[in-house]
Order: sequence, then structure tokens, then C-alpha cells
Amino acid sequence: MNAVTPVGPAAAPAQEPNGTVSDSEIISYEPATGSEIWRGKVSDTDDAVKRSRRAWPAWAAQPLSTRMELMRRYANEVRKESDKLATTIARETGKPMWEANAEVEAVIGKVELSIRAYAERSAQRKLDNAIQGTMALRHKPHGVMVVLGPFNMPAHLPNSHIVPALIAGNAVIFKPSEKAPATGEILARCLNRAGVPAAAIQVVTGGPLTGQELVAHDGIDGVLFTGSANTGIAINRRLATRPDKIVALEMGGNNPMVIWDTPKITDAAALIVQSAFTTAGQRCTAARRIIVKSSMYDQIVPEIKSLADRIIVGSPFDEPAPFMGPIIDNAAADGLTESFLYLLSHGARAIKHLVRPDESLPFLSPSIIDTTGMKERPDVELFGPILQVIKVDDLDEAISVANGTRFGLAASLIGGTPQEYNRFWANIRAGIVNWNRPTIGPSHAAPMGGTGLSGNHRPTGYYAADYCAYPVASGEVEQPRAAIGVGLN
Repeated sequence: MNAVTPVGPAAAPAQEPNGTVSDSEIISYEPATGSEIWRGKVSDTDDAVKRSRRAWPAWAAQPLSTRMELMRRYANEVRKESDKLATTIARETGKPMWEANAEVEAVIGKVELSIRAYAERSAQRKLDNAIQGTMALRHKPHGVMVVLGPFNMPAHLPNSHIVPALIAGNAVIFKPSEKAPATGEILARCLNRAGVPAAAIQVVTGGPLTGQELVAHDGIDGVLFTGSANTGIAINRRLATRPDKIVALEMGGNNPMVIWDTPKITDAAALIVQSAFTTAGQRCTAARRIIVKSSMYDQIVPEIKSLADRIIVGSPFDEPAPFMGPIIDNAAADGLTESFLYLLSHGARAIKHLVRPDESLPFLSPSIIDTTGMKERPDVELFGPILQVIKVDDLDEAISVANGTRFGLAASLIGGTPQEYNRFWANIRAGIVNWNRPTIGPSHAAPMGGTGLSGNHRPTGYYAADYCAYPVASGEVEQPRAAIGVGLN
């Protein structure tokens, strides 16, 4: 889920981009300071796949109850490492400590949810059918699964693939984002300490080339990806002639919030600011566009700006705690700055300018820009703290504008009546549709996915069990019993 800009590449950043990769080495830097946090060798993908293929049969042969118990032990190992893991997440992504702590809690909570989801969605079932015997339904793992993780939630999002895949009996090769390898290393260490064999869960470090090698490798049976639409499309294209390989793509969004009649102006503004600027706007579900009823515009927009003006932007460990940290690196900050200027030069009007106080570091202020007057609004995922505002006159127009995107991940209606929400829900094109709730923070007990360029109809979250194992139907009778009744001499 990287920043996609409607303009050409920006100038070279002042510091090394986070996740610098050479032919043999990868280095991770702290966005907030530019200091090196982690350094390691680029992995040998062939060796990793061979090890996984050797380890998979024994892991798959473990009783389901054993694999589930090991995941519970893993949750306990994460609890023991929670301070170190949260600190590493904060340093490696730049997000505030309160948010890094919340991510660690999500990692722990995912275990029980995944166990429950597997039991519900992949349960064994038998149906007696008199002389026809028994019809049985069981599930089998796919084999060796590659998990490609993003930088913005480097623990929670890959964990949402890894845990269900391991429960189902798959071996997992986990490639963390090159911008957050240290976090991935801690997750794998916790899994190994819990008793998952080292070859059944491996971390492979490297850049985009390493990811491409894993996707194309004949020895893997599936790819579970969270990241940008561009990368997801490349994966889908690479495996288009391989229907034998399972592919789950959770990509980004150009997510709308429709703002309609409500007396709760302060609350509405808080929901919008949460949706647009949490994690410095670096969430796939972040609100990118608010579509405002004309009669509400002069009430809600100043309230949003007033609240955004109060947001503290700072380093992860600052006191008082910031609401927003930096974005991931200077290259991303340069791209977002160019994007904001592009919108301004093509008919948009700044409500709150995007400000970068230090050109050598990727700190950006939250920004708000009215794009109502633009002839063509770029349908891109601006992966950062840029919120577009669009004024409309009626709900049909609002829904039409909201649907004017190739993406379809999250959408929310703020205000309105139950009848208007029913219209909104029925006509909006998104995998997550909320009412008077933010677009971010979907329930872990629900499916997480979208339509269009936001995914390939294999949602993660509670439905991750569906792509981690395949159903096998069996007709079973203890003794052969058959007769041919027609067509014989």
C-alpha cells in the first residue's frame, strides 16, 4: 500500500530511502531520525523454498489441535516480547507508541479469532445418506504459502495471513516489507519459540526482486499479499496461467466518506480526522475523499480543519504523545508533496496546506484540499495525510462520486437517516460499508477485503480460513455396493 502519485517521480530524497537493498544486503532506517535500525543479508529464495517443501508434510500431519495449541503458545510469546515488538514497530514505521502497542494487541487477538474462524468455516462435517453411505467434508492445506507483508502494519497484517495458514497446515515463507524487516524477524522468532519448526515458518528478507522470485517459484503453492494495487496486479498477471496456485490479494483504496445531515458536527469531524490521518494516512482503509452535502459544507469543513490544526505530529517516543508520526521515508514524502502540488495546479483549492517542516525527514502535516472544481480527479491511492473534499447537492450524486473509482475497499456514511443509509449500503461499491463509523479499524471478527483494484474476492480477516485450505468432498461406504440397471445385454 504505497503512495501512488499522479505525477512523475520526485527528486532524490535527502536521506536513504527506508528499506535500502543492494545485491546482498538490506538496511532498515528509522523514518523519524534517519538512523539505521537493522541490517541483514538478502535471503536465498531457492534454499528457503526447498526447506519449506521438506518441512511441510510433517507440519501438515500434526493434529489440528496441536497446531492450534502452538498458535496459543505463540500468542504468549508475543506477550512476553510485547515491549520490544512495539518499540521495534514504532522505530521502523515511525508510528506513535500508543499505535504500536495497539498493533501488538491485534497480533495477539488474531490467534483466538483464527482458531474460531477455522473451526467455523473449515469444520469437518458428515451427512449420513442411508444406502448411499456417508458424505464427508474435510479440508486440506495447499502446501507452501508465501506471505508478502506491507510496511504500514508490519506485524498485524502479515500475521493475519500467517496464523490462519499455519493453523490449516501450510508451511509459510514470510517476506516482510524491505522497509520493516526487523519486525518480521521478531514475529518469526516468537513462532519458533512457541514450537513451530524453523522450516515451517521462515523469514526471507530482500527487496522487490526477492518477492518476484518467490511469486514465480515453482515450489510454492500460493501467495498471500497485502500491499499496493500496482504490485497486486503484477502478482495476478504473473500467476494468471497458474490456476493451481491460490492467490489472495488485499490491496489499497481511494476510500470515500459521505457526509450528510447530522447535528453531531464535532463527532462527525472526529470520525473523519480519525479515518484520514491515523497512521499518517498510511492505511489501506484510510479516508481519501469526503463527499459533503452542500448545505453541510460550511458547518463540517471548518470543524475538520480546526481539529486537524490541533493534531500533534512527532516522533514515536515524544511527550506529549503525537497523534501522527512521519510517513515511511523521504521518497514517499517527496511523492506526496508533488501530488498535493499537482492537485493545486489542476483546479483544487487548499483548505489546509501540506507542510514539511524538515526537508531531510519525512514528517508531513495533515492536509485538506477541495477538489470539487477539478475537471478530472486522479483516481489514485495517495498513501499519506491528504484528504480531498468534494461538494455535492443530493445523495444520488454523492453515491455516484463515491463510486467513481476503480477501487472498492471501504466507505462510510456519516449522518443521514436509516432509509438513506439503506440506499447508501445498497448502491455503494465497497467490501466494508459503515454508518457513523470511521473507515479504518475494521472488526477482526469480520471479513476484510474489497472489490475492483482493492482485492480479488478473497478477503482476509475472519474469512482468511477460506483461502488457507481447500474443501474435499468424499462419498464413503464401508463396502463396495453397486449395480448397473440399464443398457446391458
